[in-house]
Amino acid sequence: MGGPDSRSKPKLLDAVRTEIRLRRYSRRTEEAYVGWVRRYVLFHGKRHPAQMREAEVRAFLIHLAEELKVSASTQNQALNALVFLYRNVLRLPIGELEPFVRARRPGNLPVVLTRQEVQAVLGGLSGVSAIVATLMYGSGLRLLECLSLRVKDLDFERMEIRVRRGKGRKDRVTMLPVASKADLHRQLEVAKRIHQHDLAVGTGRTALPEALVRKYPNAERQWGWQFVFPASGRYLDREAGFERRHHVHESIIQKAVRRAVLKAGITKPATCHTFRHSFATALLENGYDIRTVQELLGHSHVSTTQIYTHVLNRGRLAVISPADLPGPN
Repeated sequence: MGGPDSRSKPKLLDAVRTEIRLRRYSRRTEEAYVGWVRRYVLFHGKRHPAQMREAEVRAFLIHLAEELKVSASTQNQALNALVFLYRNVLRLPIGELEPFVRARRPGNLPVVLTRQEVQAVLGGLSGVSAIVATLMYGSGLRLLECLSLRVKDLDFERMEIRVRRGKGRKDRVTMLPVASKADLHRQLEVAKRIHQHDLAVGTGRTALPEALVRKYPNAERQWGWQFVFPASGRYLDREAGFERRHHVHESIIQKAVRRAVLKAGITKPATCHTFRHSFATALLENGYDIRTVQELLGHSHVSTTQIYTHVLNRGRLAVISPADLPGPN
């Protein structure tokens, strides 16, 4: 990317990947940041970022907001990627980027389903999609947190689920719903047969964080580290030179939930994440302390959890509508 010479292009992106991996960022973040750096450079005619500064970054962000109409969160992600590029890869003074004001997200309330609506959606699901959706609603898991579960993360004796490296790279523990216990046992039997077959044909490896691979070189083949929801096929890890099996892709669950919502006749814009919102709201409705809900959700600040008090059926302050007050005697 040092101008029109395409041979320098991989060098910058490789440097971005290296710095991201040194900080143990998720693979999803790595792909997003690399993608934004590539788009930034292409937008400015393949000029090297070291030759550009505040004006070029601002022009790119304005292009995203005004011409492409991206959301505030998408614009902020692009800015995060460019700040990372200049601060950690190019080592250029970050002060030149500070004047940017981050796009403000609209203060939309979360979409929440009633218990009857949740049951209607779950009734339209089957197989892995039904198990995953029940876990999202019964444990408050995000979709990717659920699909990333390893066998060792399920504790049936204590009825707990350990979420490893969730959003914000934080670990937490949440409940394992009794409603999911039997289905999870059956799912583990299916996953174990798949793993045993993989081992028999000379594969049986799963992806692990690089630090774990170095510390426990045989862990990637061990049963406890396998995904609870393995993908139907293996993929070739080109860097390692052999096949691995990842977890089910999130789009499979997203499409199944979308179909189930439509089939149930629900007009709310419900998605997989709606189950997590419904989990939090249901706990608050049942009188659980907001700090407990915060811990189960993995929120860093209770202010994030407090948004669910705005969508309780009885209202945040338990205020009775004037139209529902008894009339005069």
